[in-house]
Amino acid sequence: MTKLPFYPKPKNTPSCLFLHHFPPRVPKTKMATMPSHGLRLRHLTTTTTTTTTRPFLRTLRSSLSSQASLPEDSAQVQVQQQPSKPNKSYFPKRGQTLELVCESLGFKGKGLCKVADTGFVVMCDRALPGERFIGRVTRKKDNYAEVTKVKTISPHWDFVDAPCEYASYCGGCKTQNLSYEAQLRAKEQQVRELVMHVGKFSCEELESLNIMKPIVPCDIQFHYRNKMEFSFGTQEWLPKELLLEKQDGSESYALGLHAPGFFDKVLNVNKCLLQSEPANMVLAAIQGCWRDPQLGISAYNVHSHTGFLKHLMLRTGRDVKTGLPELMVNFVTSSYKPELLKPLVEKISSIPDVVSVMNNVNSSIGNTSVGEEEYTLYGKSAITEILRGLTFQISANSFFQTNTHQAEVLYKLIEECVGLRGDGSEIVLDLFCGTGTIGLTLARKARQVYGYEVVAQAIADACLNAKLNNIYNATFVQGDLNKIDESFGNNFPNPDVVISDPNRPGMHMKLIKFLLKLKAPRIVYVSCNPATCARDLDYLCHGVKDKNLEGCYKLKSLQAVDMFPHTPHIECVCLLELC
Repeated sequence: MTKLPFYPKPKNTPSCLFLHHFPPRVPKTKMATMPSHGLRLRHLTTTTTTTTTRPFLRTLRSSLSSQASLPEDSAQVQVQQQPSKPNKSYFPKRGQTLELVCESLGFKGKGLCKVADTGFVVMCDRALPGERFIGRVTRKKDNYAEVTKVKTISPHWDFVDAPCEYASYCGGCKTQNLSYEAQLRAKEQQVRELVMHVGKFSCEELESLNIMKPIVPCDIQFHYRNKMEFSFGTQEWLPKELLLEKQDGSESYALGLHAPGFFDKVLNVNKCLLQSEPANMVLAAIQGCWRDPQLGISAYNVHSHTGFLKHLMLRTGRDVKTGLPELMVNFVTSSYKPELLKPLVEKISSIPDVVSVMNNVNSSIGNTSVGEEEYTLYGKSAITEILRGLTFQISANSFFQTNTHQAEVLYKLIEECVGLRGDGSEIVLDLFCGTGTIGLTLARKARQVYGYEVVAQAIADACLNAKLNNIYNATFVQGDLNKIDESFGNNFPNPDVVISDPNRPGMHMKLIKFLLKLKAPRIVYVSCNPATCARDLDYLCHGVKDKNLEGCYKLKSLQAVDMFPHTPHIECVCLLELC
């Protein structure tokens, strides 16, 4: 199998932006096939299918650019003249329009562009590599600016038709019209750049020691999410090109996803291609009846704090005995009025896969879906899922890996990095353990697992899942790992391996200090944010000079895993060994 080539960062790109440089257009690629659950994972192999001149791409761009959607005032768009000579002090003004070409994808999937002749960096949401477009400057930062796309002149590289009708408006799947292979290249390169520029690992080090592994693709690229949360709203959001279809000017209730950049406007969604088909059946059934005036149901108004329905959460699991899907429907409301929900419950409970209907009551003005009170309106109060041969019980507010299929791949990779001997002699410390899924999958090979998590409900679920699987060598403790003191670690023996799976902000400096003092033989760092992951790897391996901390670990491997296709999110698994 062929490794993906490394493409260096362009000279004028500020390192402080934490952006990666997308590689020049490479020939179309295809996946090497392998069993879906195997972890000797697919590398991307390159097969030449195009010529260097790419005449077909010019034809494609020409045909598609004529179909690009234009705003009403597109004829009045004036592209301002850019400096003809390099000008390091050049700074675009707010409201100025520029003709730009997207060079790469950066943090959160935004397109990285440079103003011609100046090298000044601008970021644009929904701009994809190779796309030429007109953008209007909306925000200015110290050393870059943000623009909004006004008009596409020619399409991006690796263009594909997005199958979802909401892809152009919804903020969830920003890269649906970028080929999946191009998405993988962009994510892998982003991780590489962050590890080099934030983690301070050299290119030679990553290459010669074979530290950076090829990204792991996801076999299932649609219908992979086992949990989706939709919002009810009093104001339906419509994109500009659809506003003319609504002539009466009246506001209408909506059920769907928040419009990008708005907390009070909802894009009405009838079907989401990321969630399961049974979940889409439930969504369609609710959409078909909840607005009926005779039901007397109102959507919650986030401004006046009045109304009833706040959120709709759909969770999909599997029956342990039959393996068939089982679905939980959770209505989040501002008060407890089961009589209002009764018609909806009767309608959706007729769908065979629905085994649970819950009602979380959240009377606060906050936007959370977790209620102060929880009621079972139909069926059972929890569903189950199978992961790495274990059964996990999932309640309405439980944390569980959102992509069950890819979680199997992720957890197998973690297990390989942990490297337990299997003789039941080793201690595992599981930090940020959540509901205990990682620790419990390792418990049968370990002497003892100690898990720490700040969320009380997650700890309760972890204890329940341990009992459900007859695992008695796992201890779960509630505690805030951002507030540990000198006594932390006194209540468990020195571990042979530490697993750390923090949330997006990464690990607090207090925890970094503890780990550098603990000196466990191995650390397996699991991250959902490669930027903070790279920072913490730097601390653990190279130390923190202003804190007088010396690093004592070597980075042995780093594996990116694509858990969420068509989104900018990236998961990483890193193995560190004590020097």
